[in-house]
Amino acid sequence: MRISFLPFFLLALPLMEIAGFVVVGRQIGALATVGLVLLSAVAGGLLLRHQGFGVMARIRAETEAGRDPSRHLAHGVMIVVASILLIVPGFITDIAGLLLFLPPVRDLAWRRLKDRITVVGGFGMGPGRGGGPGRRPERTIDLDSDEFSRKPNPDSPWRRLGDE
Repeated sequence: MRISFLPFFLLALPLMEIAGFVVVGRQIGALATVGLVLLSAVAGGLLLRHQGFGVMARIRAETEAGRDPSRHLAHGVMIVVASILLIVPGFITDIAGLLLFLPPVRDLAWRRLKDRITVVGGFGMGPGRGGGPGRRPERTIDLDSDEFSRKPNPDSPWRRLGDE
């Protein structure tokens, strides 16, 4: 039987954060401690914005090239988690958030998690994209205004399928 330590960790984390506030507050003072907490929250928001846009650009480039963007998607999720950890008040969560902002740490986490993650969907499909091997290219059907009508055709075979 496998025991999950997540509930114990979630109960212990606030206590560890309070202890961290006490230790840091004794060393640098209460006002400086509050300043550090506010500074880490602002830094989390700024880092999310800066690194998030970069990751989104890489995901778009991988998708347009018809390659699997799952690694970049995972990095994007880890950046969001890191930002949330920085925004949440506490020094332990700040340390974990700062570690997740480092690309080598994210690569290590991706290597350990990628076998457990399944990405579903086609990559490279859409207007102007070539698609991958074995995929049909998209077809564009160009109609003149007199060939198109919003009124349903009563003789359409699609209408007969719904009536049966």
